Amino acid sequence: MKRKIAMIQMDVTYGDPKVNFARVGKWVMDAVQSGAEIIVLPELWDTGYDLERFEMLADKDAKATIEFLSDLAKQWNVAIVGGSAAEQTVDGMKNTMLVVDQDGKLVHKYSKLHLFQLMDEHVYLTKGEDHADFELAGIPSAGFICYDIRFPEWMRKSAVNGAKVMYVTAEWPKQRIDHWRTLLQARAIENQCYVVACNRVGADPNNEFGGMSMVVDPWGEIVTDGGHDEKIVLAEIDLDKVDEIRREIPIFQDRQEDWY
Repeated sequence: MKRKIAMIQMDVTYGDPKVNFARVGKWVMDAVQSGAEIIVLPELWDTGYDLERFEMLADKDAKATIEFLSDLAKQWNVAIVGGSAAEQTVDGMKNTMLVVDQDGKLVHKYSKLHLFQLMDEHVYLTKGEDHADFELAGIPSAGFICYDIRFPEWMRKSAVNGAKVMYVTAEWPKQRIDHWRTLLQARAIENQCYVVACNRVGADPNNEFGGMSMVVDPWGEIVTDGGHDEKIVLAEIDLDKVDEIRREIPIFQDRQEDWY
């Protein structure tokens, strides 16, 4: 089973959801015209890291954002891993991934578990209490947000649950982009799955972001990467390759769970 995926490696207008919604609408249209069946957006594509104004900018229970992504999915008959968006909940502000299928149905919602202290997430945000696993386009999948990839035990849990594709959405700074590449390859190798990772480009008042959105196959080979410019990054994944590699090196059968 093969699927064509597009990662929207976009710049994000700082603290201006209206502008960013309009830009995402155009990017999705272009990605569909390029043949994409699944589209992936970057982290906080709606607001960027304008955390000091999060309470004013965040979408209450992500209702408007879900409706926007759902309408796009139905309009273009495409599944969307909606990066993550600023969400206002009764528990506090959250950084939340939203996933809709090609019929516009919300199939998954995950708020970032690991909050990144270097960018003051722990000051302004509340961590999520959601699981990472979902099914999209007939594929057992999981979704993670940026800093999550530094916690292999969190991602391994989804692989053990059967995930064949791990989606990562990020605003990863340019100065640590080598870590980004290495960590994504490691997560793909150790979990014998595809890693589809969408990072933003551009800058905000405090950070410059590195792009390098990529697809990594279950051998750890980079199928494609987006460099450092704003663009649509396209790739095709072959899910049969996951099954082949898991048969060849049966790591999930050889795990010694009693020891860890």
